[in-house]
Amino acid sequence: MKKSHIPILVQEWIEFLDESRLKVYVDGTLGAGGHAKAVLESHGEIETFIGIDQDPHALELAGKELESWEKKTTLINDNFVNIEEILTSRGIDKIDGILLDLGVSSMQLDQGERGFSFRLEGPLDMRMDPEKNLSAKLVVNTWPESDLGRIFREYGEERQWKRAARAIVEGRKEKPLETTKDLVEVLAPAIKTHKKKDKHPATKIFQALRICVNSELEVLRQTLPKIVQRLRHGAVFGVITFHSLEDRIVKNFFRDEASDKQNTSGLAGLFLEKEPSVSLLSRKPVKPSDEEIEQNPRCRSAKLRAVMKR
Repeated sequence: MKKSHIPILVQEWIEFLDESRLKVYVDGTLGAGGHAKAVLESHGEIETFIGIDQDPHALELAGKELESWEKKTTLINDNFVNIEEILTSRGIDKIDGILLDLGVSSMQLDQGERGFSFRLEGPLDMRMDPEKNLSAKLVVNTWPESDLGRIFREYGEERQWKRAARAIVEGRKEKPLETTKDLVEVLAPAIKTHKKKDKHPATKIFQALRICVNSELEVLRQTLPKIVQRLRHGAVFGVITFHSLEDRIVKNFFRDEASDKQNTSGLAGLFLEKEPSVSLLSRKPVKPSDEEIEQNPRCRSAKLRAVMKR
């Protein structure tokens, strides 16, 4: 795999860690190791570095990028949802810092054979972990129209979800949809696009399929509270998101954890006091600078939120 991933918001993340003394650090989405390398370079005190990624090809690249720190690094082919098992199996109770960089990476998008991109022809795959059974091909060729419409509406926020689902069901009657090109050709006449908006008609459908195949939102919801439980006092937890669905989950979770009021929905407006578990390190998300967006247009929707364990 060619390395083409440019790590996003690296300096901003390093600034959040500026006053931290990191003994045990975790990168939950290691990728090619860009963020990890920056953290290791700026925090020589790190004794244990855990890098997790469900893509074995990314781990191979990261291993080469982090060779200088191989004695203190452990790279693990797994999903960050298993963070508790990963730490416990290595005798680690608490951690001092962790970053999750969500979504699909540039190097995955640039590999046509992975099926993530509507701009490159390849098999309809979209699995971040190639060992998983569910693929985009299986979804588009076997799922009922109602289920396709649901994921396009919920995971893609596609207004024309009914038209897209109908087009796929009609298209697969003619022949199975095997490649990204097959799917794009079926969707193109069905989804109307705004001429002034530079957005491919398949953009949101591909996003929805990727999120579905990898259970991304469910995994994120499960993982956030697990990580907070593992943070040492003063530890910093950051998440980089790329679309509103991810960001909403992170924003609401961090806000609730930082609040001194218990969520009392259903209790007739009664507010219960509680001890906040974290402090927000910024009220609003940190976004890429104009210069970074110019250098890497794919980062334009990125948002970084971070909290510190109380």
